[in-house]
Amino acid sequence: MIITVWAGLSGCSHSDNPPKEYENEYQPDEPISFIMPRPKPTPEGEELIIESITCTSDQDEDGINDLADIVEGARKDIENKPRYTDAYYDGGYPPDHEGVCTDVIWRAFKNAGYLLKDMVDEDIRNNTELYPRVQGRPDPNIDFRRVKNLRVFFDRFATSLTTEVIPLDVENLKEWQAGDIVVYDDPMEHIAIISDVRNKDGVPYIIHNCGPYTQENDMLIYWHENYSPIIAHYRFPKETTLPN
Repeated sequence: MIITVWAGLSGCSHSDNPPKEYENEYQPDEPISFIMPRPKPTPEGEELIIESITCTSDQDEDGINDLADIVEGARKDIENKPRYTDAYYDGGYPPDHEGVCTDVIWRAFKNAGYLLKDMVDEDIRNNTELYPRVQGRPDPNIDFRRVKNLRVFFDRFATSLTTEVIPLDVENLKEWQAGDIVVYDDPMEHIAIISDVRNKDGVPYIIHNCGPYTQENDMLIYWHENYSPIIAHYRFPKETTLPN
């Protein structure tokens, strides 16, 4: 299978004529394609059972826990099929039919009752020095759509988990739960939601927008091995989780 990744992979949007500091850290001229190898099959006769973990928090009080709501919100973004569009918007929010990788995150959080933009903006306003990507000049029109800013926010307000993914290792894979957030480092910075779908090796899919629109696919390890390494893995909100 051939995977095509579109330009503007950092999720750091800009306008047609942005200030230089708003330019993407990585901006290839054309889509980049790789041939995606088939995953290794599960050893014959073995059944891989990975415990699901749910959280006790239900921010929007809809009877669905936050992690499940986040996955549901990410899937709504898939259904909406926002075209990968790297732009700077007055007011911060892109239209529903446009977006980048970071837009999957705030849209998924909104479905769980969290206004990620407001939370990030407030923390940047109160702790600007903790956000080096802001360069001392907060801009609510873009800050919540910067991967580096989201990393600082989640480092502070989410549970940090393993960044190692080991196929067929039940104990390791149990650490990767639906609704978690994975962040990839430079040079092709990226952020995604962990899906509740797993491949035969127990490795979860990710829900993300790397172009042409938001998708759910088996790229958790593939991105790590072919584009950029996993640098962070979070679960939000920071709380005690319970086996389900």
